[in-house]
Amino acid sequence: MRWIAALVLMLPLHAQAAEWRDSAEVTALFEQAEVRGTFVLYDVGRQQWIGHDRARAEQRFVPASTFKIPHTLIGLATGAVASVDEVLPAGDGPKRFPEWARDMSLREAIALSAVPIYQSLARRIGLERMREQLVRLDYGNHEVGTRVDTFWLKGPLAISALEQARFLARLAAGELPAPAALQATTREVVRLESRDGRTLYGKTGWENVPEPGIGWWVGWVESDAGVFPFALNMEMRSDADAPLRVELGKASLRALGVW
Repeated sequence: MRWIAALVLMLPLHAQAAEWRDSAEVTALFEQAEVRGTFVLYDVGRQQWIGHDRARAEQRFVPASTFKIPHTLIGLATGAVASVDEVLPAGDGPKRFPEWARDMSLREAIALSAVPIYQSLARRIGLERMREQLVRLDYGNHEVGTRVDTFWLKGPLAISALEQARFLARLAAGELPAPAALQATTREVVRLESRDGRTLYGKTGWENVPEPGIGWWVGWVESDAGVFPFALNMEMRSDADAPLRVELGKASLRALGVW
């Protein structure tokens, strides 16, 4: 982990100054899928952005369930939850998916992307502490508005693909202003898979109001070659587009030789 930390010690300055390179391979993937969106990869070692549609990569959108990554860290750092294994209430009322209709831990909830559990956590944290933490973490536009349990779904919180990748680079290196152990736990619960000496971390997100909806897949790859934070967002035309977020994201990572 030390070598990653050394690479991102000056990340905010370097990320702003890093050069951008369009990837013809990634652009071709989006064109073949007939998807309007962006994909960005931050090569921390080379201080270079690589991707498709730079203008969209700089545009802010609601983070939707990708916010569960900083949300987990904020919940732990503020003491609103004792651990990622503490069970939180799902609450009453209808749930979008049957699997969301039960109490569960953050470890389970982030894997299922269970919104009600994280809404329960947000109410424990409260608006004031949430706002303070977003500023402290320098996450997106830092805005929480007046509704503590919907601001990452309906706004006003918004973040760009470039900002997502910068934030994740700092989390991957343990360089966020939060206890190292809590950052490690947050990384642990978004670890997806490992193969051939490479480990993939990530989280999807989807908000379908207003239409067209916004779909996300963000994360990073760690390997002997370095750490490679990435962020994809795309217009969601229908439920059938849901699998495309990860499929197109993984195809982009493979095209760029990091997965």
